[in-house]
Amino acid sequence: MFKLDFSVVLERWPMFFDGAVLTIQLALLSTVLGFTIGTLCAVGRRSSIGWVVKACSIYVEAIRNTPLLVQIFLVYFGLSSLGLSLSAFTVAVIALVINVGAYTTEIMRAGFDSIPKGQIEAGECLGLSRWQIYWHVILLPAVERVYPALTSQFVLLMLASSVCSQISAEELTAVANYVQSDTYRAFETYILVAAAYIILSLLMRFGFWGLGLVLFPRRRKLGTPL
Repeated sequence: MFKLDFSVVLERWPMFFDGAVLTIQLALLSTVLGFTIGTLCAVGRRSSIGWVVKACSIYVEAIRNTPLLVQIFLVYFGLSSLGLSLSAFTVAVIALVINVGAYTTEIMRAGFDSIPKGQIEAGECLGLSRWQIYWHVILLPAVERVYPALTSQFVLLMLASSVCSQISAEELTAVANYVQSDTYRAFETYILVAAAYIILSLLMRFGFWGLGLVLFPRRRKLGTPL
């Protein structure tokens, strides 16, 4: 009869801890860089310069219509064929940033489109510069409106980082693959890893919730969910 035995798996908890830390690092770096690229591309898609709009559109459609694993392999083997020898962690970050940047572009574009033109005209009437209008009248209100969608996308990014185990990035899933092959306790191993991902997801959501309270005091005062 099959009996669960977590002892041999739990003995390797330092490996799981290191894998969880690497997963968090991947998620945080990719979130910050991906948000930056996504915001810039969203601005580019609303630009009056034709080639900028076309380039941003091609990027978004190409990434959103191909699997993340294929994108990781393209970056991994593409850079190596160019003679660039990068660590698996660096390649994973590049691939995840490219991926989440495309999805963030569409989310931010929806936020920009939700800003009424009258609000922008009011900023111009107040004598605000173009930079001030973009920052105070367009960007911050747009981020506030799409913040729940952004947080969900970034949590999904953290979960999708498990695919990076295919290029030997030693994140949580890669550690699990090694442990189960060493202990022959696959079921117990992946139960622990699933629990770890649930905990990481809840921690990320709590962190974004706290960040939202700081960034959007108006929503906090109104009691609007973040």
